[in-house]
Amino acid sequence: MASTTMAKINEDQVRKAVKALLKWKKLQSKKTHEPQNLNSLSDEEENEEDEVVDDNFIYLQLTLKKIPPKELTTPHKITLPNPFLHPLESFANICLIIDDRPRKPHNSKTKLDVETVQKKLKSEGISITKVLKFTKLKSEYKSFDSKLDLYGSYELFLADKRVMNLLPGLLGKQFYKKKRKVPVPVDLRGNSSWKEEIERACSSTLLCLGSGTCSVLKIGRGGMENGEVMENVLAAIDGIIEFVPKKLNGVRAFHLKFSDSLALPVYEDLPDQSAKQ
Repeated sequence: MASTTMAKINEDQVRKAVKALLKWKKLQSKKTHEPQNLNSLSDEEENEEDEVVDDNFIYLQLTLKKIPPKELTTPHKITLPNPFLHPLESFANICLIIDDRPRKPHNSKTKLDVETVQKKLKSEGISITKVLKFTKLKSEYKSFDSKLDLYGSYELFLADKRVMNLLPGLLGKQFYKKKRKVPVPVDLRGNSSWKEEIERACSSTLLCLGSGTCSVLKIGRGGMENGEVMENVLAAIDGIIEFVPKKLNGVRAFHLKFSDSLALPVYEDLPDQSAKQ
């Protein structure tokens, strides 16, 4: 991590937030009711938040001081040291969207089809739950209910980078509004190994700066070790500030949370702190 960031990020505070959050999640999994109280684990207040959807992912919530310029709203991939989904394990619930559009006559490469992709994935030992053709997505997932059903069926979406710019209009706002299931781009061109490409995608998170000051990034999931989550938090912060205007000085706060938990601060640039700089 850059020294300027290390000087301002209190790693002990990050460690305490990670420990409290994972402890809370473990307690929640043992209960049948839904208490939302983290006060026994932390004295921090809940950060104001929109409606949330329950899942098992850990999110790093970014709050900027100013709305970012429009040109910075393109998703940025940030590599994390510890993957929160493993494409080589059978329980990984992943949907891969492939580009099966007809190729131009002068392009000698044949289009991808589900059978060919599944054979290649199997030969490389990669476990993908669903291979979804772009043309099928376009023709069969037009209704809100069908898009919502697709959204809820998989933990992670990967997509051929050649169709990434076309997906927002097809998948709809459910995928992009809260930035929780924006597809991660993968390069499926050529005959090279897809294993490393998909493993990198499963070890990455997307920074999607929107039209407001708040964004969320997946950085882990329940069941990971405290140290793994902490490493991912620090790596994500380090990656984020490379894209944020004015680097860390453009950040108001970072919070850590599950979708159904309170948000615990890991960094806050309070007014009195700014005055001292």
